Amino acid sequence: MFVKVCGLSTPESVREAVDAGADAVGFVLTASPRVVSPSQASALLAEVPERVLPIGVFRDEPVVDAVAIARAAGLEWIQLHGTRTRGDVATVHDAGMKLVRAVTLSATPEELEDWGEDLLLIDAAVPGSGEAWDYGSVAGLPALQGRSWLLAGGLDPENVGKASAAAHAWGVDVSSGVEASRGVKDLAKVRAFVHAAKAESTV
Repeated sequence: MFVKVCGLSTPESVREAVDAGADAVGFVLTASPRVVSPSQASALLAEVPERVLPIGVFRDEPVVDAVAIARAAGLEWIQLHGTRTRGDVATVHDAGMKLVRAVTLSATPEELEDWGEDLLLIDAAVPGSGEAWDYGSVAGLPALQGRSWLLAGGLDPENVGKASAAAHAWGVDVSSGVEASRGVKDLAKVRAFVHAAKAESTV
């Protein structure tokens, strides 16, 4: 099970996620309680070993702006939320970067198609709400067969195992589900989440 811990903003939280076995860490570079500046993200990269993917997260910024900000932070992976196009995917790749394209539970069949992104992320209808949803509703969708995609939205250490199994997810992404308060990570929850997700993948 591929595990991404998102919204990290301190060296301690990055180290905890990495030490627990996370495969990717996310730095929010858009308006959010979890936002970090490009210079802060660059400093946090010092805590990320080569085996872990550091990803810059954006919401509605034009793709060219997201590319420029990610480049300033020293990031090679971008996660794009919001309404996007196939051209946006090409723009990221033309810049020499890799892309996580995020869609919501209410995505159209076309939005679920493979646009050439490196990873697809399926989030709750209201991203960032922390609310659980019917994870099993995406299991078996033809557009997801044989693809690498991440399940997100309302996940926490207690439900990640059942949720990922119900969705037949390749990987999972968490942020609010491992927080002590909005924007502040609970290091024990971070570790517990990664361990629970990895345990499910060995069952």
